[in-house]
Amino acid sequence: MYCELLQRLLQSEYDVVGYVGDGRELLKAVTTLRPDVVLCAIAMPGLNGLDSGRRLKKEHPQIKLVYLTMHNNVEYARQALQAGASAYVLKNVESSQLLHAIRDASQGVSYLAPEIRKAMRTIFIRDPNAVERPEHLTDRQREVLQLVAEGRPFGEIAAQLKISYRTVRFHRARMMEELGISRDAEVVKYAMEHGIIS
Repeated sequence: MYCELLQRLLQSEYDVVGYVGDGRELLKAVTTLRPDVVLCAIAMPGLNGLDSGRRLKKEHPQIKLVYLTMHNNVEYARQALQAGASAYVLKNVESSQLLHAIRDASQGVSYLAPEIRKAMRTIFIRDPNAVERPEHLTDRQREVLQLVAEGRPFGEIAAQLKISYRTVRFHRARMMEELGISRDAEVVKYAMEHGIIS
């Protein structure tokens, strides 16, 4: 329903070529549909919006990536920008502001929600290196983290990622060691706090 409402709004200015329900479907659809701009959420099943965005920009750097999210969180915004996002828009904005952000993004001008821009400026003034902190999990570890946090069994994770059951266990162990956690409940908590799952 939400996608249909967004489609109606966007059709006033743009040709909407499609919409999908999860991050893996997004990557497939982009390859097929070749859009100029992708409007993406942070929390998506299968593969979250941040990881989807990273892959999308690696494979299709010309596509403009616009995040529309309820997450008023500087860390999510930082990760989105590092993934190559052109815009980070909060869901509580007026429709005209969303259209403005998409228009800017399609013309190569970045847009950042005013609340996020102000918070980022404050953080940067206190710690200029805060924006540069690297991700410490591999892409595969992040995929396993999300699927474990979603409660998927190892066999299903292995089949979805086209890797062995043993490899799933290896990535889970390395990811948990890297994060300093020891239980799946802590994996879920970490994933929720970092926008990997909602």
